[in-house]
Amino acid sequence: MSAPTPHDTTAQLTDTTAPARTPLDVESEAFAVAIAVAIVNAVVGGVLFAGTNPPIWGGISLGVASAGSILIAGVIVAYVGYWRSRSVAGQQWRLELKSWKFIVDATSVALVHAVLAVLASIATFLLLQRSFQGVTLDAPFTTIAMATVTALAAYWIYLSVSSITTPKLSSLLVLFMTFGTITAMATASDPAWWEYHFSQLGTFGDRSSALFNLTLIIAGFLVTTFALYLQRDLQLLVDRGVLVKPSAPRTVSIIFVIMGVMLSCVGIFPLTVSILLHNLSASGMAVTFLVLLFASPWLLKGLPRRFFLVSFGFAAALIIGAVLFYPVQYYNLTAFELVAFAIIFAWIAVFIRYISALTDQTAPDAAPTPAAAAA
Repeated sequence: MSAPTPHDTTAQLTDTTAPARTPLDVESEAFAVAIAVAIVNAVVGGVLFAGTNPPIWGGISLGVASAGSILIAGVIVAYVGYWRSRSVAGQQWRLELKSWKFIVDATSVALVHAVLAVLASIATFLLLQRSFQGVTLDAPFTTIAMATVTALAAYWIYLSVSSITTPKLSSLLVLFMTFGTITAMATASDPAWWEYHFSQLGTFGDRSSALFNLTLIIAGFLVTTFALYLQRDLQLLVDRGVLVKPSAPRTVSIIFVIMGVMLSCVGIFPLTVSILLHNLSASGMAVTFLVLLFASPWLLKGLPRRFFLVSFGFAAALIIGAVLFYPVQYYNLTAFELVAFAIIFAWIAVFIRYISALTDQTAPDAAPTPAAAAA
């Protein structure tokens, strides 16, 4: 997936026919969406809980019903909000995207937001259940609570998808991978899974394994969306004379798309489906990352020198982590995979922050000096 590469990206951003919507417009729409979601859930909850005294969690309960309604409403709200945000100032470049690209991007953004909201609600209701053991609720209170919780989630999701930026996408990616993986670890049917490797989490054939594999698949799709935004930012730096290589935006974007596809395939092909395809996908992602890391001084020439020093520091940390795993055998494969995961996504976060800072610094109204840009 790649973003349009016009001769002057800045000109493209301003050459749109749709009037830009303001943050106040988005805020008003988010509030209206939350009210609509609350009304719908009040009706559904009134029917679902009529004549019952449901618990906070378990079976037909406040927590389970809220998680389901958040998932459904979250996906719908995210799709609508992401589609409408194309006319928000700073997001209008997405009006030029092909339909299939927008569908893939909107799907990954919607699923990530909806699943994050569901995981947060599950954790909250489980904690409340443990805090108020044995308590039961009446139907009116449960209905109002479900409608309120779902409306708040819809409000947050609509605002979030309406202001997507490259740094925000990288943060969402890290949060999603972290919460999804930790939840799968905490609910794994085999408490000794860590004695093997992380991929063991996807082999149990239960809800925990399904969550782990689904997390990898959705995160891979989000990386492809992330690549689209990243290409746009890198193209701006090329147009402004910061990056030397005109091919850098498209090349880096393709590399991230490959990483995203490989990450999704790790979840699509767990070890119980195909050991060969699973290992090829995992190793392919690692090799692709290393290619980007070591090619960055040439490919991203023009970025600050300290960025490349930091990158080599990450590479050294990855090599040291591998040596500690084998031949030193200081820790097992699971620990090494955790270290590698942290290093890869930490580097991505640092990379994005550098790109975002340079994009802001070199904006026409910022007027940075050449020495500052090359520092």
